[in-house]
Amino acid sequence: MSLQMQEEIKLDQYGRMQYHPDFHHNHGKRFTVSELEYLCKYYEVDHIRTLAFALGKTEYTCAAKINELKKSGQYDHYRNLNMYW
Repeated sequence: MSLQMQEEIKLDQYGRMQYHPDFHHNHGKRFTVSELEYLCKYYEVDHIRTLAFALGKTEYTCAAKINELKKSGQYDHYRNLNMYW
């Protein structure tokens, strides 16, 4: 009989889910153009947790990427790209 160890889901002080291998399969990987378009297009209409699950990245990573794109002026570019989404 084999016992599987399940990792506990942990939240940070802001209530965001921390890295968990079962949910964040793209953790540590670069964002693709498709992922950036999806993130920017749905950021204002969906919850960050939903976007993070869809992309396989942490909520913190998604929020940080949004802030980075807005500061660099690329947010609207990806939001209006209409290449994948």
